[in-house]
Amino acid sequence: MVRLPRGLAICGSGVGACVAANKVHGVRAALITDPFSAHQGVEDDDMNVMCLGGRVTGQALAWDLVQTFLSARFKGTQRFNRRLARYRSWKVRRKDHERQPPKDFGKRSASPFGSTTSDAI
Repeated sequence: MVRLPRGLAICGSGVGACVAANKVHGVRAALITDPFSAHQGVEDDDMNVMCLGGRVTGQALAWDLVQTFLSARFKGTQRFNRRLARYRSWKVRRKDHERQPPKDFGKRSASPFGSTTSDAI
């Protein structure tokens, strides 16, 4: 298993940063809004990237969340290791079955409403 150092991703709400971070192989990111989740995500799920909303998280809370996240350690018990193995299998399966856009994607087609529309809107 590849071990990545911990990271922090921030955007306005934190949602976009979390979605983008989870597309990177080996990243387990979560949007964190409270201290319990900051340590529980690491302890139980080996979260290695914490995402915060810069517009919705105050400075004092953000500082507390970062400190809590960095001080937490993965428990590594059998139960949590099985969970991580399950996560890894989902990512492999998803990659193997990624859908490709249809061949006519983006081409203009007749609309059922009588006007011409584009699929790429």
